[in-house]
Amino acid sequence: MQHTDADRETYNEKVDIQNTLKMRELYRELPSFCRQFFRGIAETTESRTRLAYAYDLRVFFEYMHENNPILAKMEIHDFPLSVLDRIEKEDIEDFLEYCTYYEKEGKVYTNDDRGKSRKLSALRSMYRYFYTSELIEKDVAALVAMPKRHAKPIIRLEPNEVARLLDQVEDGTGLTKAQLKYHEKTKTRDMALLTLLLGTGIRVSECVGLDVQDVNFDEDGIRVHRKGGYDAIVYFGDEVEQQLHIYLEQRNEMQPQKGSENALFLSMQNRRITVRAVEKLVKKYALTVTSLKKITPHKLRSTYGTELYRETGDIYLVADVLGHKDVNTTKRHYAAIDEDRRRSAANIVKLREKPE
Repeated sequence: MQHTDADRETYNEKVDIQNTLKMRELYRELPSFCRQFFRGIAETTESRTRLAYAYDLRVFFEYMHENNPILAKMEIHDFPLSVLDRIEKEDIEDFLEYCTYYEKEGKVYTNDDRGKSRKLSALRSMYRYFYTSELIEKDVAALVAMPKRHAKPIIRLEPNEVARLLDQVEDGTGLTKAQLKYHEKTKTRDMALLTLLLGTGIRVSECVGLDVQDVNFDEDGIRVHRKGGYDAIVYFGDEVEQQLHIYLEQRNEMQPQKGSENALFLSMQNRRITVRAVEKLVKKYALTVTSLKKITPHKLRSTYGTELYRETGDIYLVADVLGHKDVNTTKRHYAAIDEDRRRSAANIVKLREKPE
């Protein structure tokens, strides 16, 4: 049965609707001027980005409400836009320090440099919008330095671990009795899904958003909805093609639940598989291969990116295939491999032949 874009509501459209509904709830807990900010950046940002900003701004305004004697006298929703000009650089720096560890309604929250950077990004975006719109007099958030993010070693699977992981999906020898009960039913799907993640480096959100119609065997490519709101074709090799063919034979016999008719990967309940479900199945199989590394879907993406860079040495190709807008993001991730390459170069050039 043929479907066109016009007669189906895509997964990404559904996500946008859900995010829009969540935003409407958050507006009640934010200063009223935030609505203007989010409306102003709607054309240049994704709904999930705006939602993340909204959660971070809520933490900021709650902090200001509790720690500023003037703002404590009014409801957060009633904060005037002029409050942004009253906030000083030190207020934002104190807020970032507070984010390191705080408690709310009995729950503990912590943020490392990455988390604090995200919160400052939300504040910078809001200040920049109102400043360039000439609605506030100063862009104080721009004066606050981004927390220095310390480079972390890339956690990834080595080639022999990848092979063992896929062997485990096929035969299930490392699984528990409880896990084996469902393994026979899911292994074809799991094999196709993990091979696709390992063979293309797509994000888990892109994977769960795939529809059957997004797979094109004539071009050996899949159409993915990239972070940033655009569609791109990602090409796959023979191993991915083989596993997708095997899985689609099974998928064509399944009866999806309403709303999941087009979904490529289905859950045990025949609904579109979720990000959380993919995270759980990756963890399940990864534990049969290594208990020393915490393997997530993103680590499978790192595994692919690492191997592609090792094989090609082309950081621009890796950035393009992974969907990084900025090649510097890719360079940061794979700097350690550059170090390995530079180290190996030390013995490539021979100055004198050794006597036999």
